[in-house]
Amino acid sequence: MLIQLDPPLRRALQLVVEAAAPLRVALVGGAVRDLLLHRVHRDPWRGLPDLDLVVEQSGSEPGTPAAHRIARQLAELLGHSLRRCQLHEEFGTAELDIDGVLLDLATARREWYEEPGANPSVCYGSLADDLARRDLSINAIALLLDVEQLERAESAHADALESQLLDPFGGREDLAARRLRFLHGHSLQDDPTRIVRAARYSARLGLELAPEALAQWQHTLAAWPWRRGEAKPGGSPGVPPSLGSRLRKELELLLGREPWPRALELLQHWQALELLDPVIQHDRNWRRRLRWAQRLLALTQLPAWPQEQWLMVALLAPLADPLALADQLQLAHRSQLSLRGLVRLREWLVKPGLEPGGSPAQLSLALERGGLTPEAVILALVSGPSGVWRRGLLRWLLRWRCLASPTSARQLLEAGYAAGPALGEKLRQLRGERLDQERW
Repeated sequence: MLIQLDPPLRRALQLVVEAAAPLRVALVGGAVRDLLLHRVHRDPWRGLPDLDLVVEQSGSEPGTPAAHRIARQLAELLGHSLRRCQLHEEFGTAELDIDGVLLDLATARREWYEEPGANPSVCYGSLADDLARRDLSINAIALLLDVEQLERAESAHADALESQLLDPFGGREDLAARRLRFLHGHSLQDDPTRIVRAARYSARLGLELAPEALAQWQHTLAAWPWRRGEAKPGGSPGVPPSLGSRLRKELELLLGREPWPRALELLQHWQALELLDPVIQHDRNWRRRLRWAQRLLALTQLPAWPQEQWLMVALLAPLADPLALADQLQLAHRSQLSLRGLVRLREWLVKPGLEPGGSPAQLSLALERGGLTPEAVILALVSGPSGVWRRGLLRWLLRWRCLASPTSARQLLEAGYAAGPALGEKLRQLRGERLDQERW
């Protein structure tokens, strides 16, 4: 098969293959999939070419991951021209940057699941084992790289490389049919977050989930108690804690790197938002809520949030108890603080004797002294309340919280006020009077 490769990519691959000899090296995963679609797989943040490589482990060096040996050899060879060389001991992988080409070099491994949804057990294996552990057929294609072919392509200044294609699961046929198919009948039982990955690829590449893949998901969903680890009679003992963090990572990739409206639409169509909560699965307002949350955050000019984290908290905002799911997903501390503020604000709004439409100064004082952040107010606005409260909260967010006393502390000092608590109280009084001139 002829594979189009730019010279910098070809040189980076040649260096790795030469350092790995005589071990087999293959280009795998998204890099091969995208080359078959006539595009170069790129890092979404930096826009640089990003290639995944797998090298088979040598039987003579069972204790040293082959990827680490190759990375160290390249570091010695290239010196400072190797822009990045990071080894990951736990996984036997290495991250390299050779002349602006990002390489993820992994030692071929085999994995299996002791129980559904748990982290897999892993050991070194063959290239065939490594392909068999992947999620979808379109990501289980490998291109064997050969030193002689790479050298011939380099000397001829050719833009095409002939290489051996390994496609044991029919990934090329599925790509041609614009189809997403899981590798095994138990793929989703082993790791249900693969359904989120399928939505990402479907939204990005315009592929359709195969009928048998959708049937596998429906069977998996019916057989497993996702929410809060509550076991069904005769079913699984619950959801392993590791599943929460994996689900968060997949959702963050979806919300941060993909056409997320289409991907979430697909998950809802497949009934896959049940992974989070039935309320979110049946929510028809998520698109408007997430868009509005983005717009309000931009209007308030608050410190920047990573898009994926902000959209995640907005997605969870309508839940009666978003903190329980946030804890299960192991959301970032900042995200959990915002959701905690949302819960407190909701509790405050339903307190007896609290009347909307009254004093802007009283509302401002209550929000600010209560430590309620603008982010919590945004989440409240996009998920409720309605009517008069909504107007007051929106005006506080966009205007009232930014209003200061018409007389500054320096002016009060010059007028004879002494520095101290009384000065602060006077400033608050003057600000309150100014606020109460505002329209609710």
